[in-house]
Amino acid sequence: MNVLVVGGSGFIGRHLCEELVDRDHDVTVLSRDPDPRDLPDSVETAAGDVTAYDSIEPAFEGQDAVYNLVALSPLRKPPGGDERHIEVHRDGTEHCLRAAAEHDVPRFVQQSALGADPAGDTHYIRAKGRAEGLVRDTDVDWTIVRPSVVFGDGGEFVPFTRTLTPPVLAPLPGGGKTRFQPIHVGDLVPMLADTIEDDDHVGQTYELGGPEVLTLADVAKLARRARGQSVTVLPVPMALAGVGLTVAGSIPGFPLGRDQYRSLKFDNTVEDNDVDAFGVSEGELTTLAAYLDVTPQI
Repeated sequence: MNVLVVGGSGFIGRHLCEELVDRDHDVTVLSRDPDPRDLPDSVETAAGDVTAYDSIEPAFEGQDAVYNLVALSPLRKPPGGDERHIEVHRDGTEHCLRAAAEHDVPRFVQQSALGADPAGDTHYIRAKGRAEGLVRDTDVDWTIVRPSVVFGDGGEFVPFTRTLTPPVLAPLPGGGKTRFQPIHVGDLVPMLADTIEDDDHVGQTYELGGPEVLTLADVAKLARRARGQSVTVLPVPMALAGVGLTVAGSIPGFPLGRDQYRSLKFDNTVEDNDVDAFGVSEGELTTLAAYLDVTPQI
């Protein structure tokens, strides 16, 4: 197949391109500033911004499948403010769907997020939910994938957690009790690749998580242990943390804000893990401890 990976120069995109090339697909990466040095040799590149339709439309010509992986990080305030979530996630998805329809692309895979909901609690979750609605309304054969947080080489989840939790003593909102179900990028990308190769995945929405549920405090301890360090979590009441992040969020350059506080008030876990739809069991998946090469005791 000719496959276009929109946002393919990002963390998940680079790993997905390697998987697709290994499966003998002809891959093109579309991103704002693609660097061929970060991609397999056979991958073609095209420059474009999903918020500007005319800049991306030509890349859809002749494609058999499209992945839309473009996403702003939910872990940090986006440059330009929270409205960027609508511009990139909702409007960007609309532009990709429009270009796919223009060029009769038969398959479209949307990478969304757990909890995506047009009426959700954060700008990120609301924009992702609105984007999903657009995908479901399209005439293109679509699949939506909602992963929990993804970790692996080049990912930001573990480094960000280390930044948030210094060694020895780390104050965390609510004591770091927010729960995650981290999935390794090496486990996720084969499932993403499968979505375009099996018609059974058309019209499906999949929630994908890793083999275990970890709190933010658990992740912090594992991340520090991987560096030979220890950390004791100091609980900060959620209400106090909300005030602090709201105030600090107004400081130029400070990476967190009210949206990030709200995201810590709900878990990032699946109700039913859909990895079995890809012939995989949770027990086969990579744990965060195994990836970090540390003992799992937390």
